[in-house]
Amino acid sequence: MNYANPEMTARRIIPCLDVDKGKVVKGIQFKDLREAGDPAELANIYDREGADEIVFLDISASVEARPILLDVVKRTADSVFIPLTVGGGVGDIKDFESLLLSGADKVAVNTAAVRNPELLEQAAKIFGSQCVVLAIDAKKVGDRYEVYTHGGRIGTGIDAIDWARRGEALGCGEILLTSIDRDGTALGYDIELTKLVADAVNIPVIASGGAGTEQHIVEVLTKANADAALIASLVHFGISSIKSIKQAVYAAGIEVRL
Repeated sequence: MNYANPEMTARRIIPCLDVDKGKVVKGIQFKDLREAGDPAELANIYDREGADEIVFLDISASVEARPILLDVVKRTADSVFIPLTVGGGVGDIKDFESLLLSGADKVAVNTAAVRNPELLEQAAKIFGSQCVVLAIDAKKVGDRYEVYTHGGRIGTGIDAIDWARRGEALGCGEILLTSIDRDGTALGYDIELTKLVADAVNIPVIASGGAGTEQHIVEVLTKANADAALIASLVHFGISSIKSIKQAVYAAGIEVRL
């Protein structure tokens, strides 16, 4: 994270709502989904508990080749007063516009950006870089990290660190980086992957995949230079709370909004 002194920047704790057929779900390595609740209700709870932002991902939209569920996005946006990032099934500039008009503050794009990288550049010029989030789902293949699309199903052969640099050059304002290997495992974030990406770019990197304890969050914010930590199972299933996580982060000497 080269864009600011890590000690001077308040880090963010961001609950993630993986939505399938209108319900929040959580799986392991993008499979074996378990239902966790209604997105609007959970978003409202996390907002009141002190979350810094909310990420809403329609995880089956790209696979099913359909648009994102705008009515669910609107309900969720109406229930919170913090920034909302929405992704899943984003295919073109019209999708960016529809999501922003539906209440999203930022739009995350993965599959369509790999297919058409100029979409990032076009969106940044029209809506501003602050609205464009490049979502990177990465898996370790041999000695490198490969970008996957379509909900972690299809390998692209693209190196994740190179893709992060290119995404920044094309104008995206933030990177949402998910380790497929660690997703839902509760074994901790992929520190190596996160640090490689965070050190390669000058824009914020949100670490995702693997949070099982509050200490895992402290580790990814200190050892991997992540700007923010994405969490799901940890709060969806009552293992911890936003307040408790933030207190642990603060106790570790990391600036956070309490």
